[in-house]
Amino acid sequence: MTEAQKTTAHGPRLRIWKAAPALYKGMSAFQQATAEGLEHSLAELVKIRASQLNKCAFCLDMHFADARKAGESQLRLDLIGAWEEAGDLFSEREQAALALTESVTLLTEGFVPDPVWERAAAHFDEAELAQLLGQIVVINSWNRFMVATRAVPRSLEQ
Repeated sequence: MTEAQKTTAHGPRLRIWKAAPALYKGMSAFQQATAEGLEHSLAELVKIRASQLNKCAFCLDMHFADARKAGESQLRLDLIGAWEEAGDLFSEREQAALALTESVTLLTEGFVPDPVWERAAAHFDEAELAQLLGQIVVINSWNRFMVATRAVPRSLEQ
C-alpha cells in the first residue's frame, strides 16, 4: 500500500461534481463572482485560513499550492495559523480579513462580534467588504462539500 493510499483510505465517498455537475457549475460561478475586486493574495489567505479551521485537506492542498504559485512566501504560509502572533508579517488589512474569516467560519461559537466587523469595515470599503464576505462564504461551502465527501487532495491522487 502506498503512502497516498494509506492517507486516503477513507475516501472519496461521493464524486459530487460528477453526480451533480450543475451544482459544480453554480459553485464555480459563485467563486468567480466573489473574486472581483480583492487582491489574489488576500483571497488565498482567506481560503487557507478557513480551510485550516474546517480541516479540509483537499482545499488546503489546493490553496497552499495556488498561493505558492502566486509568489506567497513560505514564512507567511507557515504562520497563517498563528497570524495574530506573527507581528507585522500580515498587514492590518490582511489581519482584519483573517479575523473576519475566523468569525464567519466559526459561527457555532456565536455571532460575528461587532469589533471584528468594525475592524474589517475600517480596511475595506462596502463593495470590498461584500466581496470579502462572499469569499469567506464560498470557501466555507467548498470546504463542507469536500470534507463531507472526503475528497482526496490532488497531491495524493495517483
